[in-house]
Amino acid sequence: MKRIRFPKRYLIVILTFISTCVCYIERVGFSIAYTVAADAAGVNQSSKGTILSTFYYGYACSQVPGGWAAQKLGGRRILLLSFVIWSLTCAFIPLDPNRVVILVVARLLVGVAQGFIFPSIHTVLAEWVPPHERSRSVSLTTSGMYLGAAAGMLFLPSLVKFRGPQSVFVAEAALGAMWSLLWIKYASDPPRPEHPKATAASFGESLLPMKRSQKVKVENGGSSVKTAGIPWKSIIFCLPVWAIVVNNFTFHYALYVLMNWLPTYFEQGLQLSLHDMGSSKMMPYLNMFLFSNIGGVVADHLITRKILSVTATRKFLNTIGFIVASFALVALPLFRTAGGAVFCSSVALGFLALGRAGFAVNHMDIAPKYAGIVMGVSNTAGTLAGIIGVDLTGRLLEAAKANYSDLSTPESWKEVFLIPGLLCTFSSIVFMLFSTGEKIFD
Repeated sequence: MKRIRFPKRYLIVILTFISTCVCYIERVGFSIAYTVAADAAGVNQSSKGTILSTFYYGYACSQVPGGWAAQKLGGRRILLLSFVIWSLTCAFIPLDPNRVVILVVARLLVGVAQGFIFPSIHTVLAEWVPPHERSRSVSLTTSGMYLGAAAGMLFLPSLVKFRGPQSVFVAEAALGAMWSLLWIKYASDPPRPEHPKATAASFGESLLPMKRSQKVKVENGGSSVKTAGIPWKSIIFCLPVWAIVVNNFTFHYALYVLMNWLPTYFEQGLQLSLHDMGSSKMMPYLNMFLFSNIGGVVADHLITRKILSVTATRKFLNTIGFIVASFALVALPLFRTAGGAVFCSSVALGFLALGRAGFAVNHMDIAPKYAGIVMGVSNTAGTLAGIIGVDLTGRLLEAAKANYSDLSTPESWKEVFLIPGLLCTFSSIVFMLFSTGEKIFD
């Protein structure tokens, strides 16, 4: 019998999925471990918000350089370098809330290193994955973030309880090292004859719409695309790029606020113990994992069956995801039980993840050759959302604590969830008006 060969691009997608999973275990893990250590040391909410947001300053600085480096040096190499740097940092830096300078430097370094990850991943996927598989490939890869966050919420509180906050850093460093070994062993650049970079892996390129002025002649399976410099000016002044940027900002504002402050909301807003909540605390992120993959499968089905155009598919899923999430976020502080809060946050994060089948894949629709660059630009905005949202939330809660004496009232949390709710509505309108699924940059 003829042996069935497992396509290499599937293995690449699986490895990138695992990479995002490990990265978000690290991010959630730090939030959980630092919250416990900071509360024990008597650190106030505003100071906690400052430390939690430090990661995003480093993350923001490396997004565009990460895209450039991935474009010039190869996404495979830059992705490995990122993992090595942040894993070593976690392995050797002590988690002590009183050693603020060391902690700030460490979080900045981890942020810079992880800032290379998503531009590198998008560069790798643009080289390996054909257009008609992009929605579910990107959705699967990014859903690793949510599975990682869910796993972190499930297992790490118990690790902190029995082994202490520092044990989280050791576990994260070990996971990073194991992934790096897998990447070294199994990852490679695409073979040039089968997957030329200029045509984004040459798989089903005809399924991707292209502006008339940018169509090129293809003869004998080759391409006449010429190597050119990165069109920075066109990218910066392109409205469809800005539609992605705005939605990336909103998505990450909501995600990072919930990721960093949901443990505090459960423990101080609802007077619950994360450890005693059991598996229910992981449901918001597990829901993101499920809805992200559902969105990718639905998007590819609509496109390949020609039920909707690429543009209509992106707008449809993005709008549904962000509008439902908007209502859920605004309603979240009204739920005063563990089950109600978990349900509402699960709906909010699940539909936000569904919306990623709209804006998050759109990088490779409009600029497959420069996917890492456009991802770097848009993810910079998403990282700024982390800086603004996480720090602002700490300040809002500190002010609420002064007004209401503690954080156990719905009013204390109203503004925290209202802001991302309103941003979701605004962003969905922007994407409807200005986005496109056609290739703009070639």
